[in-house]
Amino acid sequence: MRPTELANLAAWAEARLPRLIDDAYTAIVERIAVYGRERLVPPDDLRRSVEHNLRFIVTAISRPTARLDLAAPQHTGRRRAHQGVPLPEVLRAYRVTFATLWDALVEYAHESCPPATTDVLLIAGSMIWQLTDDHALALTEAYRAATAELLIAQQQRRSALVEALLTGHPGPDAGPLEAATLLGLPPGAHLVVVAADTRGLAEESLSRIERRLSDRGIVSGWRLTPALQLGIVALHTHQRDTALSVLSETATARTGVSPPYTSLADTPRALQLARAALATLPAGRAEVNMFSSSPLAALMACEPDEGRRLAHEVLGAVLELTSDDRANLLDTLNAYLDHAGSAQRTARFLHCHPNTVRYRLRRVHELTGRSLTDPRDVAELATATYALRASDTTAQEAEVADCNAAGSNSHSQ
Repeated sequence: MRPTELANLAAWAEARLPRLIDDAYTAIVERIAVYGRERLVPPDDLRRSVEHNLRFIVTAISRPTARLDLAAPQHTGRRRAHQGVPLPEVLRAYRVTFATLWDALVEYAHESCPPATTDVLLIAGSMIWQLTDDHALALTEAYRAATAELLIAQQQRRSALVEALLTGHPGPDAGPLEAATLLGLPPGAHLVVVAADTRGLAEESLSRIERRLSDRGIVSGWRLTPALQLGIVALHTHQRDTALSVLSETATARTGVSPPYTSLADTPRALQLARAALATLPAGRAEVNMFSSSPLAALMACEPDEGRRLAHEVLGAVLELTSDDRANLLDTLNAYLDHAGSAQRTARFLHCHPNTVRYRLRRVHELTGRSLTDPRDVAELATATYALRASDTTAQEAEVADCNAAGSNSHSQ
């Protein structure tokens, strides 16, 4: 290599740095929109970056054996990530800057008669493109690291906003509307809360669900807890079936969905209903269940103690039967209520004769003293069955939790 000639070439370039900086800056602004009309990067910031890049190359050419200092591209990579400049555009700006220097060196070589100048130029060219690779690699790694940090910070903030809405405590200086706005939940949309079991300790069972819903034009926000993956989903007209379809395709564990609601203040209540919908599914089953839109069902889910008292007061005589008789009567009553009071439809659902349905309903009437033709009695029977379902589910959940705890204790001993 020819250190003296390289030093002379570098000295020539350094003497013309002000003009080279102006030329590179102008070319970047004219060719790359994010630096020009979009102005994501302030002019002074861009000019400093151009100057640092050119001085980096010129210094490296003048001292080819010196250790490279890549602090400048690393700093620029982090800064551009925070400014929201796409990485390809950042790298393109670097290429424009280095090409400006190369063009100037070629012009100088053409104006110099000694053949040695051309040889030195070739050596300098090889160095420039090698340095460009090193420079771009350092910048890219710093940019990606900063982007990852930004994404984590953004996700943590979104998670905190979701938690604020779910608990009903956004903060002293902000209300539910502000939290929803920061999450990007569109005003006027119907909302649902989703609660899904985690597959393991704080392991998502609805993998990449926010992106999957976003691909369908549905905005949502999510929070992961050790036992549950929780989300708030905004639904425009006709998006409900799409959202449920995406949830069903994605779910790998039990998933409950609240009925739609419009007031952000109702989000804590919707969370309770989503968890109740989850709890009605058998443990270990990867299904999606939307809570009933019935106000009675919601009332019983939100007042479980009163629901249990009402269920025993209304259905006490039925509950005292043997397990088979009790199951037959309660299954028939539930199916009858779920099928709009039609004995024929209930029979088809239960795979029995309509007369069997009518016989069982008469027994319910005899045992409870409540008629299925009196609206008030029907209301009490329906409320009691809702409450009983919720009570049975809670008991099953407690039993499973006790078994799991016992298993954990036996393993630890």
